[in-house]
Amino acid sequence: MTKPESTGHDYDVVISGASLAGSAAAILLARRGVRVALLERRSDPEAYKVLCTHSLTANAYPVLDELGLIPALEEAGAVRNESRLYTRWGWIEPRAAPAGPELPYAYNIRRSVLDPLIRSRAAQTPGVDLLLGHQVTGLVREAGRTSGVRASTPQGEREIRARLVVGADGKDSAVAKFAGVSARQYENARFGYLAHFRNLPLHGGIGSVWFLEPDMAYAFPNDDGVTVVAVLPDKKWLPAFREDLEGSFFAYVRALPEAPPIDSAERVTKFIGTVNYPLHSRKPTAPGVALIGDAALTADPLWGVGCGWALQSAQWLAEAIGSAATGQGDLDRSLAAYGRRHRRRLRGHQYLAADFAKSRPFNPGERLMFSAAARDESMARHTYLFASRLIGPLRFLNPVALAKASAVNIKHRGAAGSPGGGQWRGGA
Repeated sequence: MTKPESTGHDYDVVISGASLAGSAAAILLARRGVRVALLERRSDPEAYKVLCTHSLTANAYPVLDELGLIPALEEAGAVRNESRLYTRWGWIEPRAAPAGPELPYAYNIRRSVLDPLIRSRAAQTPGVDLLLGHQVTGLVREAGRTSGVRASTPQGEREIRARLVVGADGKDSAVAKFAGVSARQYENARFGYLAHFRNLPLHGGIGSVWFLEPDMAYAFPNDDGVTVVAVLPDKKWLPAFREDLEGSFFAYVRALPEAPPIDSAERVTKFIGTVNYPLHSRKPTAPGVALIGDAALTADPLWGVGCGWALQSAQWLAEAIGSAATGQGDLDRSLAAYGRRHRRRLRGHQYLAADFAKSRPFNPGERLMFSAAARDESMARHTYLFASRLIGPLRFLNPVALAKASAVNIKHRGAAGSPGGGQWRGGA
């Protein structure tokens, strides 16, 4: 059982980080009667995360719906995120045929729109105090557990006590560091750059993802007529990009199969990227502490799942500790339930992502499933559910799906070859 503290609390929960995960958790907890201090180190309420896929995978839709953000997102011009996937066997197009039920979706929307929107909703939620310009500089410890934070504020140092401290402060989480929660890291053998373009038509008006084994690329339409184009090559191409970033980026995109006409488009942002972005995972709880979003688990950006997992982890935490955070239950037991759910839902996905981050070609199971998905609509829809993180690896690779994929490929074994690789050769 959680021991009662010898001093009172300023709040039930302190959340460090008012981006997607933190703002969502603040809203969902406050609706359950929790008093929340939502701390954000930046003073600008319009601040946003720059390095992002700007896409919310379909697994995020139920959270967005619970938050009441769907009408606001559509009014802001968010684009429902259909996509097609290129492989060496051809395109996987889950919605190519008109028959069948509509697939789940979420949205592509720039973080410059999304972050201020959800932060504003949090600030307007009764029970939430949004404290801008508050940077966590340490944790308050009492009886072997965390019982608050110390923060640097525009008015000076401040101590804020709470039953629970939530780290929603990103992959370099200060809360995790001060709580002594170490990260397990996985090397990422790819690097990535993206930029936003205007007047860039895409096939069918929907997003495209290129699996070039081992290189990757994608183009996603966003709000306000802007398209995000990203390239994620093996690090062997890094010297060429460092020598001529713009020329290498454009050459890479031009060489893509059915490449979007990037030369006639208007680039409206600078190139944004990272040359070293390891994946990592942390235990999502410690005594008096919970981690959500990238603070708990940072995925490979090529999959575009970080925003969805941030929102889901916020929802899982609120559901697990909502009552206990107000003193109506066992907080430690509730935190343990959150940790188990987080690991059960995301550990398998992260394992596969970390393996693929080695910049390897498809393994035999992936070859079986993706080749079948390029040849069969039902397999394409099954693959879409996995790529959208609506099903886990075990359901994706269940015996029935594997048997069907095998049957599809046997039927096509007499086909004459596969499409060309489309591999980029720097400067080509």
